[in-house]
Amino acid sequence: MPETTPTTPRLLRPAAAAEYLAISDRKLWGLTATGRIPAIKIDRSVRYDIADLDRFILAAKGVPCP
Repeated sequence: MPETTPTTPRLLRPAAAAEYLAISDRKLWGLTATGRIPAIKIDRSVRYDIADLDRFILAAKGVPCP
């Protein structure tokens, strides 16, 4: 999994998370609503942990996740 650097935030806003996964915002919201991708709520803001997105990618590929 890629490591975060000072220029790479660990938590992504929804638009950036959708772009990271190469899917639409609407598809991301659907995956979040069904619990397939976890989200972090900070007050009214929603953020996605890059590690969770990487695990989602690996699971979609059928790779066992730690």
